[in-house]
Amino acid sequence: MKRPLLARALAALVVVGGSAAVAATGSPTLGLDLRGGTQIVLETRDAPGITADSTATDRVLEVLRGRVDGLGVAEPSLNRSGERRIVVELPGLQDPAEAAEVLGRTAQLTIRPVLNTPTADSEQIVDDSGAPLLVGPPALVGEDVESAQSAAGSQGVIGSVVDVSFSGEGGDRWRQLTAQTACAPAGDPARRIAIVLDSQVISSPQLDPSIGCGVGMLGGSTQISGSFSVEQAQELAILIQGGALPVPVEIIEQRTVGPTLGASAIEASVLAALIGTALTGLFLLVAYRLAGLVAVIALAGYALVAYAGLIALGATLTLPGLAGFVLAIGMAVDANVLVAERAREEFAKRPRLERASERGYQGAFTAVIDSAVTTLLAGALLFWLASGPVRGFGVTLTLGVVVSLFSALVLSRLMTIWLLRRKVIRAHPAWTGLSTIGPVRRRLDKVDPGLLRPAGRYLAVSAVVVVVALAGVAVRGLDLGVEFTGGRSVEFTTTNPVDADAARAAVAEAGLGGLPVQTTGDGGISVRGNDIVAADVSALRAALAAAGGGAELEQDELIGPSLGAELARGALIALAVALAAQLIYLAVRFRWTYGAGAVAALAANVAIVVGWFSWSGRTIDGVFVAALLTVIGYTVNDSVVVFDRVRAERATRRKEPFHRVAGSAVLSTLPRTVNTGLSTLVILTALLVLGGETLADFALALILGIVAGTVSTITVAVPVTIALQRRFGDAEQGTRRKRPSGRPRADARKRADGAVV
Repeated sequence: MKRPLLARALAALVVVGGSAAVAATGSPTLGLDLRGGTQIVLETRDAPGITADSTATDRVLEVLRGRVDGLGVAEPSLNRSGERRIVVELPGLQDPAEAAEVLGRTAQLTIRPVLNTPTADSEQIVDDSGAPLLVGPPALVGEDVESAQSAAGSQGVIGSVVDVSFSGEGGDRWRQLTAQTACAPAGDPARRIAIVLDSQVISSPQLDPSIGCGVGMLGGSTQISGSFSVEQAQELAILIQGGALPVPVEIIEQRTVGPTLGASAIEASVLAALIGTALTGLFLLVAYRLAGLVAVIALAGYALVAYAGLIALGATLTLPGLAGFVLAIGMAVDANVLVAERAREEFAKRPRLERASERGYQGAFTAVIDSAVTTLLAGALLFWLASGPVRGFGVTLTLGVVVSLFSALVLSRLMTIWLLRRKVIRAHPAWTGLSTIGPVRRRLDKVDPGLLRPAGRYLAVSAVVVVVALAGVAVRGLDLGVEFTGGRSVEFTTTNPVDADAARAAVAEAGLGGLPVQTTGDGGISVRGNDIVAADVSALRAALAAAGGGAELEQDELIGPSLGAELARGALIALAVALAAQLIYLAVRFRWTYGAGAVAALAANVAIVVGWFSWSGRTIDGVFVAALLTVIGYTVNDSVVVFDRVRAERATRRKEPFHRVAGSAVLSTLPRTVNTGLSTLVILTALLVLGGETLADFALALILGIVAGTVSTITVAVPVTIALQRRFGDAEQGTRRKRPSGRPRADARKRADGAVV
């Protein structure tokens, strides 16, 4: 036994040591909701004769890289998403209008001769003064440009200018164009050259009289003037330097988060995590003594390895992504608590520490693995099928679950083995916290395990609660955020506090009366609408600044209606597939009746959380969806633990009625359920109190879901399974028994209830 133990210890040491090295030398990539900045999602569109396929999108991506570099943003991120979408993240950029203007324009640059008389291929457009201008076909295009830089205008030139250099072939074409144009006399309109950007003339200067006919301009460069301001010249240089987009693009999503909002979210999350983790550790120490200390150290190892894994994968940590780690922390705590409770049971049967601990791990192993697999199924499907914040939740959840298994089944087990082999510990078994079943279990041992016999009553009460919750959806409806409805949501903070009535009056003064206005708990003012444009955002800021002595834009979120519908559809599909996959897995690992009970509890839990948010008028957004998925994962985990015990109990108690076996399993796992729930609720309560407005709804949804999930396992999952077992248990096994003649029907029913399932 020593060699396998040594090998596992060395492997664990390598993992922890490597994680420490990665954590010390790197840092995770924070999403814009945590560090501030602007995110823009572009979608390429078909153009005449051109299909916006993946090749065209890749070309657009390369052109946009040049434009983003010109914006001077530190560490920009551009990635293709699917065949037609490009996600652009610009940390620190707080002017979304500037970024959208530069990135969204097609910027088809052409240089054309000006004509006096129309020809077969001529075109009439409007010049920079607004007058009609007749131009010939393009002589040069954007690909002929080598570089473009803004500069101060020379003497006699009004405003800034843009110096343009052409490539080798472009320089030759420029010389030919100017040589032909110079043949027109000075002052003649045909001696002008039109510089056109997106079918708009930005400059149409006359050639200098010194340029001779047939000679043209040498050197392969020119200067564009047009009374530009410094900002206009810089933007024009960026567009020309970046080149032309091969296909048009459309902005379908735009988010801007102020740096103070992101910083406050990080500070609140860290503070809540530290306090919550400290209280959780204290609770584990009090409840399980040295076994609790082992769990705390294992959780510290979990945090280190998960943090290093996030860095190594290059994953982006967002606010919804934190939900995945919350669930994974709960699963890591749950695994340690489950092992400790099983070890207590084994020690009560035979008081030997090492044996009790080892059998505790063996007894809890299947429940821990089944819980992890069902959660991993959800995480993987969310990653592949969903998008946006829901997909980020899937990434962090998957990573967190894998690391939680390492923490609970490797680190914790190795430390426990080492600890229990100390002579001083063997001499004082009470120090371990495993030598007593605890006061809660002693009281539960006196409860009748037949308490779930009236399964229908439990289901009736649960149905009433679900109906009341869903009535909120029917009566009040769901307040869907712009992520699902499309539109724009902006949030400001004012220098001086502004109440809701004053904020609505200020919004009305900005010409946007009637839009939903909400004040947040941290002094913010949120305005939402479907037709808010950039000019309206500026007007809102000015009006709120007048009311509050100054205003700053903290968050600006723009979602296209098509994208909103797609996000909602993707989240629902991912959720439905995840639930179906979990049902299939539970049916294979247990029985379909168990899986049906677990899914029924999930449905009830979701209905309660959604109904609460509907009755309270809270917004249903991406963060809420991530919280709801966390609740689903927690509920599945709870149901799996109970059903794993039902399966184990049923193997040795086949002649007893199923409801008594199920009731006994519920009572046996209740201490684990209560302790795990309290440990997780401590962290979430700290997040609710200290996390601020940004995290309040997230924490509240999780608290409601965990409480409802714990109750629904007992009042929905197990009663549904009992009812189904009574109806289908024997038929499922193909062992339906014939009632002997003369035997009462009630007795036959009793035998059916005690059949093998």
